[in-house]
Amino acid sequence: MGIYVSVRGWLECDEQQLAAAQEIISSHEDGHYSHGWGTPRRHVNWTHYMFYGADIRESGLDWLVHQIRDMARIPANEDGDRVRGLFLASHEIDGTTEWQVREGQLFISPGDGRHRYLDG
Repeated sequence: MGIYVSVRGWLECDEQQLAAAQEIISSHEDGHYSHGWGTPRRHVNWTHYMFYGADIRESGLDWLVHQIRDMARIPANEDGDRVRGLFLASHEIDGTTEWQVREGQLFISPGDGRHRYLDG
């Protein structure tokens, strides 16, 4: 059956960065886990959001991490703002890690104990 990781979180960006992120998703389309990506039905105000939520096989983590790293590297906009975001990844055996997207990179660290309730 395999080991699963529940991944959920979001990215924040502007309209052009969103388009670049959607191109990255399209270039990694797998017909299954790619369906975990979503955006609001209608854009509200200035920040664009992309969300990911899916239970994926442990073997699929590199596929997702690679996409998120590519999105983190999307160039800053004219205001100097980069893509940023936060994800929690709950591994069935190893527990939760926190994925911070900031400063053009993806930082992965152990999850905070306050989020253990999500490991259900």
